[in-house]
Amino acid sequence: MENEMYDRPSGRFWELDFLRGIAIVLMIVFHLLYDLDYFGGYNFSLHSGVFLYLGRSAAIIFILLVGISLTLSISRTKKYSSPGQNLYPKYIKRGLRIFGWGLLLTLLTLTFIGEGVIVFGILHFIGVSIILAYPFLRFKSINLLMGIIFICLGLYLQNFNIDFPWLLWLGFIPENFYTFDYFPILPWFGVVLIGVFAGNMLYPGYTRQFNLADLSRFIPVNIFCLMGRYSLFIYLVHQPFLIMVLYLMGFLETGTITM
Repeated sequence: MENEMYDRPSGRFWELDFLRGIAIVLMIVFHLLYDLDYFGGYNFSLHSGVFLYLGRSAAIIFILLVGISLTLSISRTKKYSSPGQNLYPKYIKRGLRIFGWGLLLTLLTLTFIGEGVIVFGILHFIGVSIILAYPFLRFKSINLLMGIIFICLGLYLQNFNIDFPWLLWLGFIPENFYTFDYFPILPWFGVVLIGVFAGNMLYPGYTRQFNLADLSRFIPVNIFCLMGRYSLFIYLVHQPFLIMVLYLMGFLETGTITM
């Protein structure tokens, strides 16, 4: 979602914008179904089957691209920075900014919905991950191994509940915990590290290491690329827009949202 990360003077890697655009469409479709299910009383099986994979596919693409984009960003930054310059503060600020957008969503869900408050959703997670991933950017194959370990640990933790909420950001789920959006460090940081691995292998030194025809001039592909370039903005505005449209069209039950 941090699409500004890999701007480069000679253009963009269109395939990454395209993938991010695909994820945006999957996310919007999933959230449309979610809004109809939760606020409108429709009965969609969103926690299993094809709809579950729809939402998870969008998340996995976004988070993989976070890792890839970080490797592109550090490669580009090093080209235009003084030797030995400490670049970490730049990524701390970037991570805190994304985390701040996550806090805004926490406030909005607390104010207008009241239950299912987003306390550590995907924006919180991406913000923290940008900061945590920086020391891993110089590694290659080890990130693949570490990513698998993080994922396995996170999947294992899902079998347990604890009595306090202070480690829910890490993946320790409290009893009766419910939220609209939850992306803990375990297992999801493992996906970021796999993205870092992929970025270092496929785009070292800010260059594509494989042949790929430029399809971005085709209108359908270009539309997805355009959405990918503005993914953060679309993420921030799409849910209020969807809820407003569904509410005005009469698909949502009155009283489920404090308007």
